[in-house]
Amino acid sequence: MRTRALGRVAYEPAWRAMQALNAARGPDTQDELWLLEHPPVYTLGLAGRREHVLAPRGIPVVATDRGGQVTYHGPGQAVAYVLLDLRRRGLGVKELVRRLEQAAIDLLAAHGIAGERRAGMPGVYVDGAKIAAVGLRVARGCSYHGLALNADLDLEPFARIDPCGYPGLACTRLADLGVRDSIDAVQHELGAAIERQLGA
Repeated sequence: MRTRALGRVAYEPAWRAMQALNAARGPDTQDELWLLEHPPVYTLGLAGRREHVLAPRGIPVVATDRGGQVTYHGPGQAVAYVLLDLRRRGLGVKELVRRLEQAAIDLLAAHGIAGERRAGMPGVYVDGAKIAAVGLRVARGCSYHGLALNADLDLEPFARIDPCGYPGLACTRLADLGVRDSIDAVQHELGAAIERQLGA
């Protein structure tokens, strides 16, 4: 698997690049892990409803092709996109979600923080507040999109949506839990945790 650190990239070009890579895949195409940040954007998954976007106030809203509801991306959030041939790896979607969640749980544990799953609510939570979101698209047996972990981003935009479709769902970030590492360091740590979960 090739891991690429892409820096800060606008959401829509990154999404289109993932689609293009997936469409061009052949049986020998190398899997990739993209580590990046996005400028402020709300993304609405295939199951997302516009009424969950309460007050975007100038932040763009992009209807995308991943699963799930609405979420926010912004600077200071570590985003990991997994472009994998699931058939070649023998992975199902639920197992990939589980492994992405586990990567975030492992990262938190390395900092003495207890992360947990919640039944029926994909992602990772700390004391009931969401710290990592998971959203995937699988086409032609291959995945794209992935996981977003709140490191040191402004949480206020989450108050202007129903995060993941849940009114009033609290969100948290590493910075509020005592982890003040740079976004580059968090991305590196998250990438390594995902690589371990995928056996890369």
